[in-house]
Amino acid sequence: MLSTKVEVYSNYINGEWKESIHKRTFENINPADVEDVVGLFQASNEQDVKEAIEAAKAAFPQWSKVSPSKRAAILNKAADILEQNAENYAEELTREEGKPVTDSKNEVLRSAQTLRFYAVEGQTFTGETFPNDDPNMKVSTEREPLGVVSVITPWNFPISIPSRKIAPALITGNTVVFKPSSDTPLIAIRLVEALHNAGIPKGVINLVTGKASDVGDLLVTDPAIKAVTFTGSTSAGEDIYAKSSFTTRTQMELGGKNPIIVMDDADIDLAATLTINGGFSLSGQACTGTSRVIVLKDVKDAYVEKLIEKASALKIGNGFEAGAKIGPLANEKQLKNVLKYIQYGKEDGATTAYGGEQITEGDYKKGYYVQPTIFTNVKRDMRIAKEEIFGPVIGVIEVDSYEEAIKVANDVEYGLSASIVTNNLKVAQAFTKDIQAGTVKVNRTTTGNLMNAPFGGLKNSSTSTFRESGRVGLEFFTQVKTVYIGY
Repeated sequence: MLSTKVEVYSNYINGEWKESIHKRTFENINPADVEDVVGLFQASNEQDVKEAIEAAKAAFPQWSKVSPSKRAAILNKAADILEQNAENYAEELTREEGKPVTDSKNEVLRSAQTLRFYAVEGQTFTGETFPNDDPNMKVSTEREPLGVVSVITPWNFPISIPSRKIAPALITGNTVVFKPSSDTPLIAIRLVEALHNAGIPKGVINLVTGKASDVGDLLVTDPAIKAVTFTGSTSAGEDIYAKSSFTTRTQMELGGKNPIIVMDDADIDLAATLTINGGFSLSGQACTGTSRVIVLKDVKDAYVEKLIEKASALKIGNGFEAGAKIGPLANEKQLKNVLKYIQYGKEDGATTAYGGEQITEGDYKKGYYVQPTIFTNVKRDMRIAKEEIFGPVIGVIEVDSYEEAIKVANDVEYGLSASIVTNNLKVAQAFTKDIQAGTVKVNRTTTGNLMNAPFGGLKNSSTSTFRESGRVGLEFFTQVKTVYIGY
């Protein structure tokens, strides 16, 4: 039976916090303790979405004419609010998603930085003037907002990913309908609260919570939606892309099967550290997480030994526990999926070098915990070597040469992030050209990206239309108009 102390949270539509039209809610559960209900959230339907879209549509004409400096002031004030409440928001984020609370705080603070970044960049993002042969004519371009934008985001970085979509959308004059993951609705509400308290006009930002299957396709198919920016699985992205109109702009950042190549001249300790950090941070639930290690034969044994040593030193536990590096998986579905792929690895003949079991004893029995898992003797055609797992599972593939390593690395449908560990500058430079990935790193983890640098994938990791992050992240949210003026 639900405690009367469980708080009920609302949608945010047209500047007001309100319950869903049909008044149904859903529970948000703490993945570290399934008996802990974080809150009750609105189980929205298509009527709620339609109301949010209509509010955004009505707000667009006026918001698009607001000066960039006034839009920037709102983003900066919202950033102030996030920073002032970072401790509390971090605790709420860890409770609903599971990551270590220090990581949660860093994510909240990074989101504030993202708002500030676009508050500055958006004020200088403009068109061009072109020389021409007519002395009595000026030819230039202007950048204009698109209109209503759907923002659909995942649970693994549930405030930083929305921030890097919503901030550039707002600063360029668009209005937004925001649909966060049902696993992390509370931190999404905190982001919208910050914008509300910063004085954003009604209808400019709208939030609806609930399952994608319940809100229907309106976030993609409604004629008022001019653009959809989505981060999530490749299968979900393909579905959104197929349903959207050819006049609806789409931005899709999708799955990954990210490799790290360990060359025979590599610093083995560094290589193992980078692999652990890339593969097991956030319990492996990052689209850029290290999933495959492609290691040269001569150093494989030494590398695997070091990798197991570092993995065994990781503390698994509740995100509030001091020193905990690996928290629970985000939900029961994730747990089942990870355990399924661990079983696939065993069935297909890979060797379980470390981990590979669900943890159910003691403090772990109420949470979605699984041991970080290292497979060796992995072949390039195994399911654990080809398919995205999105969990703390790493497969080690042995190769004889750099050329073979590149072939194996590129032999998947994804192309999001990739890294190499080497002290050979010639090999490093060749790798940046040979690898099929949108984010390429040398002697660094596959995870992480700068907020001021472009981010996106190749192949089935992205639609490769418009990049996120950095100054180029503004391009998706604007259209170019060419103007000829004779005088």
